[in-house]
Amino acid sequence: MSEQEKPKKKPRPAPEKIIPTSKDMDATKKRVHPRFVTGKYQNIRLVSMYAILIGFLILPWLRWNGRQAILFDVIEPKFYIFGATFMPQDFYFFAFVFIIAAMMLFMVTVYAGRVWCGYACPQTIYVHLYQQIEKLVLGERNKRIKFDREPMSAGKFAKLALIHLIWGVFSVITALTFMSLVVGVDTLILNGNPLFFMEWGKMSWIFFLIITFATHINAGYMREHMCVYICPYGRFQSVMFDKDTLIVSYDYERGEPRGARKKDSHPEGYGDCVDCTMCVQVCPTGIDIRNGLQVECIQCAACIDACNEIMDKVGYPRGLIRYTTERQLVEKQKTKIIGWRIFAYIAVLSVAITAATLIAVGRAPLEMEIRHDRKQISSIGHDGMVENSYVLKIVNKTDERQVFQVRLDGENTAGMTLRSRFKELPLQANESYALPVSIIGDPKVVPVGSTPITITVYSKDGTYSASAQDVFIYEPTKGKK
Repeated sequence: MSEQEKPKKKPRPAPEKIIPTSKDMDATKKRVHPRFVTGKYQNIRLVSMYAILIGFLILPWLRWNGRQAILFDVIEPKFYIFGATFMPQDFYFFAFVFIIAAMMLFMVTVYAGRVWCGYACPQTIYVHLYQQIEKLVLGERNKRIKFDREPMSAGKFAKLALIHLIWGVFSVITALTFMSLVVGVDTLILNGNPLFFMEWGKMSWIFFLIITFATHINAGYMREHMCVYICPYGRFQSVMFDKDTLIVSYDYERGEPRGARKKDSHPEGYGDCVDCTMCVQVCPTGIDIRNGLQVECIQCAACIDACNEIMDKVGYPRGLIRYTTERQLVEKQKTKIIGWRIFAYIAVLSVAITAATLIAVGRAPLEMEIRHDRKQISSIGHDGMVENSYVLKIVNKTDERQVFQVRLDGENTAGMTLRSRFKELPLQANESYALPVSIIGDPKVVPVGSTPITITVYSKDGTYSASAQDVFIYEPTKGKK
C-alpha cells in the first residue's frame, strides 16, 4: 500500500469550550513518576531550589561573636538573629515580620500565580530531591513505572532498601539541621561526645524522630498529595487569581486539533500540538495542562520547557504552552498590571515594613522591669524605718559584658534610700537577672500613702540606662500590726 493510499488519522476536533478536569490523585492507584526535563525555567528552578536547600543546611553553622548566628532558643526563650537578641516581649516584632511575609506572598500570588510552590516551597524541593534519588537508583521514568509494577523479589527489595537508606540519610540531616536552629549546634552536635546523640534528652529524641519521619513520608510518599490535600495555599490561591494573573496556560486556538505528524510538516486541519503527552510526563503532579488550569498545578513550568523542546524538534514556534494571562490568551488584550490591588498591597506592606523597622531600630539595648515584692509590700523595721521591697528584672540585650548599677530617681524622694544586694551587677551578653532591692524611708519625712518613685539601672560607663516607675507605700496603721 502506497503512502497516498494509507488512511490518514483523523485529527482530534477542537472543542468549542474547554472544561477543566481534575486528575484523580488517589495515592492508592499509582504514583507519579515525572520525566526530568531541561530548559530555561527548569534551570532557574533548580538554582533557586537548591540554593534554598544549601542555605538551610549551612544556616545553623554560621557564627556571630562566638555564638550561633541564627538560633531560635525556645527553652530560655531567646531568639538570636546575628547581632540582635529578641525576648518573649519582642515577639510582636515577629508578628510584623509574618504579616510582611504573608502580604508579599499574597501580592506575588495575585500577579505571578503559584511561583512559590514551583520554585521555593520546601515540599517541592524535597520531593524533587527524593525523586532524583529514585532516578539515580532505578533509572528514567519508564523504568521507575515498570519497577512499581514488578512483583516483590530479592532484587526489588534490595533497590527499595537502598532508596530508603539514602532517603533516610537526607531525612536525618534535615532533622538535625532543623533541631540545631532550635536547640543549638553546640548543645545538639558539638557537645564534646563523639557519639553526640548520647547526650540527648528524651524530648530531643522525640522531636528528632518526628521530624525525620515527617520528612521521609512527606517527600518520599505523600509528594504531590501534600500540595493538593493538606497545604492550604493551593486552596486560597484559587480565589486570588484574576484575568491578569500570570499562569501556565495551553494555547487552545493554536494547538487544537492536536495530532501526530512528521517532522517539518503541518498537515491541513491540525493545530501545532503533536499530542506527544510530554507535558504530562514531565508534570510533577501528573496533570494534563491542556485540560486547563487545575488546583494540582504548582506552576513549575516543566511543561513549558518540555513543549518548547518538542516545538524546536518539529520546527514550530515556541510558546504553545507558556506563562501568560487570561486577558492575553482569551481576550487578546494587554495585561493590566496597575490596579487598585497593587496600591492596596503596597500600602499595607509599607505600613508593616515601617512598623517593623521602627521596632527593630528602637529596641533598647538595656531593658528593666520593676515589680513590688508580693510577700512584703511595705513594713516597718525595728529601727522604725519604712521598707518597701522590689524585684528588678534586668536584661542586657547587648553583645558585650556590661556592669550595671542602680539608683533612685524621681521627685518627692526625700528621706528615701535605695539598698541593693550588689553595688555592681555584671551581666554577660544577652543575660538577664532578677535583682531584689529595697527602698528605706524615714517615716518622719516620707508622706503617708503612695509616693511615685523611679528606679534607674545604668551601665558603669554611662553608655546605657533604663528606668521604670512604681510607688512607695507607707501606711502607719498597717505597719504597727
